[in-house]
This record gives sequence, structure tokens and C-alpha cells, in this order.
Amino acid sequence: MLLKKSLFIILYILPIVVYAQQGTNDSLTKKNLYNADTLKNASFRPLAFVAPVALVAYGGLSFAVHPIRRVDYFVASQIHKSNPSFNTQAETYFMFTPIALVYGLNLAGVQGKNNFADRSAILVLSAGFMGVSTELTKHLTHRLRPNQQNNQSFSSGHAAFAFMGAEFLAQEYDDRSPWFGVLGYSIGAATGVFRLYNREHWLSDVVTGAGYGIISTKLAYFIYPTVKRWFIPHDHHAGNFNSGKKSMFSNTMLMPGIQNGNPSFSFSTNF
Repeated sequence: MLLKKSLFIILYILPIVVYAQQGTNDSLTKKNLYNADTLKNASFRPLAFVAPVALVAYGGLSFAVHPIRRVDYFVASQIHKSNPSFNTQAETYFMFTPIALVYGLNLAGVQGKNNFADRSAILVLSAGFMGVSTELTKHLTHRLRPNQQNNQSFSSGHAAFAFMGAEFLAQEYDDRSPWFGVLGYSIGAATGVFRLYNREHWLSDVVTGAGYGIISTKLAYFIYPTVKRWFIPHDHHAGNFNSGKKSMFSNTMLMPGIQNGNPSFSFSTNF
């Protein structure tokens, strides 16, 4: 429940970002929101997806390859033997930390790769990809949790969220120092370990969640320049997105809401 609320909060940023990017006549606001020099066209690098895809594949194979599933049981049994009464909510805070670091560093004057609007839109895309992938697999696989509370163990949404944030931190600050990425991934790993020790997930659940999170952020960074052109036309001669022209979605509204107790979105546009 907490994870769904967290995703919804991030997705609530979307209409703010869309309206901000649709334009304002204030030159200072334009500079702060979408400086043309911060957004770079991303090239698709298949090798960058090999490791996270392998993590997802490992988890998927746990349903068919018995030795992988036995590793799940072995890890869970060892944790239960050594720490039978372990209980913490630390992962709830850990999973937000990489994202908080990105915005905190920017507030402190340590600028990342992208400006606020582009960075936030990329985060929204990442959260969307991650949320769909984790929720879909939970409802398709019906795997029982180690603590037997419900059958939505596969995959770990907390791990996916944490590693989504870890890759987000790495993408924004790796150019400054690779240690930012190391820090983010260490926090992601700690989140996964806490989920194991709380008996909320099996090892393969956490591994798959990590893969989903990384893939979601990498994919968001790759496709975002294309998505942005739907809202702000690119001026090829000026070399930026803020060309003063109207885009095909210049009168677009996307608003979150609640319908039958579940998060929903309403969409409207004038062509």
C-alpha cells in the first residue's frame, strides 16, 4: 500500500511538469525549468541493459528452474535461523534516499545532468515503467510471500523503487563522480536485504525488482527526448526545445485522481 501511494505521489508531479514545459513568457523561469543545454539526445546502448535484463531473467527462471528456487528457500531458512525475530521499517526510508539525494544535491548547488523539469519528467517516466512492471508480475504470478501474508511476493516493489532511484542518482551524477552511483546502488542493495530479513520477499523477488528498477530508469532516459518533443517542438536550427512554436500537445491536460479507491488518470487535449 505504501509503495502504491509513493508511486502515485511521484506520478502526481506529471501535470506540474507538463504545464511548466508548455511555456511561460518569464525568461528566468524558462532558464530554470528547461535550459536547452541540459537535455542530450540519448543513444541506445544495448550492453547497458544486459545486467538488469539478466537480473529479471534470473527471477523469471525461479519459476521453472528448481535449483534457483532452492536458493530462495535456503536463503530464507538461514535468515530465519539467525534472525527469527528481526523486524524493521528501515527499507521504507532507504528506498526514497537516492531520489532525495538527487534533489538535495541540486538544492545545495551541486548540479546534476538535467534541469528540474527534465529530471522530474524522467523520474515520472521511470516510476510509470517500474510500477507497471512490478504490479503486473505480482498479479500474474501469485507467489506467496515467505511470511505468508499474501500472494504478491514476486517481484519486490521496494527493491524496484530503490534501484530505480539508484540508477536515477547514477545517471544524474556519474559524470561528477562514479561514487554517486556506488552510493545509490549500495542503498538499493540494503533495501533489498531488509526486505529479505523482514521475510517479505524471496531472493529472486528482490533480484527481479532490482532489474526492473534499473531498466525502468535507463529506458526513461533513452525515450524522454522523444517524449518531450510531443509537448515542446524542437527547433533544429536553434538547437533547443524552447522555439516558441506550439506543439501538437500544447493544450494537453493529464491529471491524476481516485476512482473506486484506485489511482487513475484523466487525459484531454485539443489538436
